Amino acid sequence: QVQLVESGGGLVQSGGSLRLSCAAPGFTLSANDVGWFRQAPGKEREGVACISYTYGDTYYAASVQGRFTISRDDAKNTLFLQMNNLKPEDTAVYHCEVDPNPWCKSGHLFYDFASHGQGTQVTVSS
Repeated sequence: QVQLVESGGGLVQSGGSLRLSCAAPGFTLSANDVGWFRQAPGKEREGVACISYTYGDTYYAASVQGRFTISRDDAKNTLFLQMNNLKPEDTAVYHCEVDPNPWCKSGHLFYDFASHGQGTQVTVSS
């Protein structure tokens, strides 16, 4: 079982920024498809962004395109999500996910069977 540990969440005002991190002790992120998804109370899980190991591309949900940036630091074995111009509708628990299957592609930003962490809460006030 892959252990993933997210951090960096918090309370921020609308228009603010946060940078989420995801560490994977004992597991190499760079050789797998990785991504972030979020879930708000009473709403379905929403894929936010992912990086495809197979195709080397990044993909974003339309709701965050141009505001969020997913990246990976292979030397630190850490996944990041830079979130700028945050909006109240971005409020959710954010989880990172990873799986060796090639699941990340346009229009398919999360994978039901991927390993994911406990998540970090992001709250954006208006």
